[in-house]
Amino acid sequence: MQETTLAKLEGLEHYLANLLAYWMEMGGQIAIWRKPKSNFLQVLIDKSGQLKRVPLNLEELPAGFVVHPFEDQADRMAFFMEASEYFKVDLGQSIESQLEELEPLPLMLPTPEAVQKIRHLFVKVDHTEEGKTGVGMEKPAFLDLVKKGIASIESGQLSKIVPARRKTLPLEASFDLAAAFKNLLSSYPNAFINFFHLPGVGTWLGASPEVLIQTKGDTFYTMSLAGTQKAKGDNPIKNAAWTQKEIEEQALVSRYIVDCFKKIRLREYDEHGPKTVVAGNLLHLRSDFRVDMKATNFPQLGSVMLQLLHPTSAVCGMPRQAALEFLKENESFDRSLFAGFIGPVNVEGETSIFVNLRTARLTENAAWLYAGAGVTEDSDPESEWEETEMKCDIIGNHLKNQRP
Repeated sequence: MQETTLAKLEGLEHYLANLLAYWMEMGGQIAIWRKPKSNFLQVLIDKSGQLKRVPLNLEELPAGFVVHPFEDQADRMAFFMEASEYFKVDLGQSIESQLEELEPLPLMLPTPEAVQKIRHLFVKVDHTEEGKTGVGMEKPAFLDLVKKGIASIESGQLSKIVPARRKTLPLEASFDLAAAFKNLLSSYPNAFINFFHLPGVGTWLGASPEVLIQTKGDTFYTMSLAGTQKAKGDNPIKNAAWTQKEIEEQALVSRYIVDCFKKIRLREYDEHGPKTVVAGNLLHLRSDFRVDMKATNFPQLGSVMLQLLHPTSAVCGMPRQAALEFLKENESFDRSLFAGFIGPVNVEGETSIFVNLRTARLTENAAWLYAGAGVTEDSDPESEWEETEMKCDIIGNHLKNQRP
């Protein structure tokens, strides 16, 4: 997004606060997102009042927004918001010039009133669920988890594991969701900025850097994203220096994608990378994979690869089943929607599913931040802890300090 457009976002903040306050109070399901490098905010509202779950046959679904948890459920069903209403906001135009084209609201409250109304409409978390998900993982417990992962790798049970933790961040009484969302838009132009509210399921805010699958026209796309370091200097990509551990970690994810192609006997694909990419204040290694679905006669490739890829080795580990069993036995909390997948389906002829990373679940009194770290035999537990801290800060900093 160009900096010249950012001044136009003040009116957007007021409009968003009212839009969320109105539809959340009405019990609506709502998703708002901006794709990487896009200048448009997309808004989808499901007015049905019904919580829908659908099979992952993407090509057969109407326009909507899909939400799937990390856990690989036996029924392979996802939550689905169908587009009762869908519209776009041009972030390069003032909100006032677009009001006639946007979702009409019966009353525009002053921003502080809308903000307080939203806060009380976050999906409530009862004590049973809070106990199930844990109160966050302290440093000694996470370091111990990483050490267990390294031991499992050294014993030959695993080649990689991705342990995660949850961090609880109290929300101040003045927390402003619309302001936080606006600041994410400004800060992370290369990320999938998203908010979604599913009554009875959760209220989530995020800035994901990772495409799981994307289909547009005849083109299928996915990526392997792994390795993490802090962006430094005026030219962070030029300053990047990757360790053998990080290079191998990313190579494992790429190998996982190629293995999925082999399972379906797909040999015609283009692979480019790895290259260093910027994601907020972090750097990652990324490789891109593209397939011509028409040339390969594989129009349902999006659905097939989605089911093969999730959960990827970038959020779980390898071998996948052994990694899942390790996490189930050793992680002390329920990942819920973290490291699952989210995104628009068949909206304007495109499906864009992202891994639900750099994300926070919002409750009335606190935000739950989630982060994982890719562990290999060369990992240092202290460094993995620091990686999760940096990842949590990508969202957490905008929940504490919302005003530029």
